[in-house]
Amino acid sequence: MVDVVTLHTSELEPDTRAAARELLYAVFDDMTEHDWEHSLGGLHALVMDGARVVGHAAIVQRRLLYGGRALRAGYVEGVAVHPEHRRRGYCGAMMAVVEGVARRAYDVAALGATDEAAAIYVSRGWQLWRGPSWALTPSGIRRTEDDDGAVHVLPLEVELDVRESLTCDWRDGDVW
Repeated sequence: MVDVVTLHTSELEPDTRAAARELLYAVFDDMTEHDWEHSLGGLHALVMDGARVVGHAAIVQRRLLYGGRALRAGYVEGVAVHPEHRRRGYCGAMMAVVEGVARRAYDVAALGATDEAAAIYVSRGWQLWRGPSWALTPSGIRRTEDDDGAVHVLPLEVELDVRESLTCDWRDGDVW
C-alpha cells in the first residue's frame, strides 16, 4: 500500500514545497516557472521517501466552458514520479487521491497529458478530448490547436461529448 500525503498548498512546509518543485524540474525537461505556478493553490498528493518528495500530483480549480456553460473543473497538474521510484504504484495512488477530490468537488476533471503519460490516464477512465480546444484570453477566445490531442477529461457530474469544443480559462504560460 502506498502512503499518499495530501496537503493544500498553504500547508506545504517550505522544504516540502521546494522538494516538489525540484522533482517536477527533474522529471520534465521543458518545465517552466509558469508550469510550477499552475500546480499551486490547490491540493497536493505527495509520495514521500523519508523527507524526499518522490511523487507529486496537484488538483486546482479552473473554469472550462462547454455547451454554453462554465463548468467547475478540477484540473490536474504536475503529475510526476522520480525515475528511480517508478513502477511501484505511486502514480496510481496519487491519481486515486486527486480523482476522489474531483468526484466530490467538481463538475468535471481535466488535464493536459504528455504523449508518454496519456496511456496511464486512459487506463484510469480518462477520455481524450477529440474536439477543438480553445482558451479564453485577455483578447478574446482563441483557438489552441497545438493542445488538441493532449487534453483529457474525467466526466463527473456533467455529461460531455468529447467531440465538441472545450474552452479553458486564461493563465500565463501553457493555458492547457
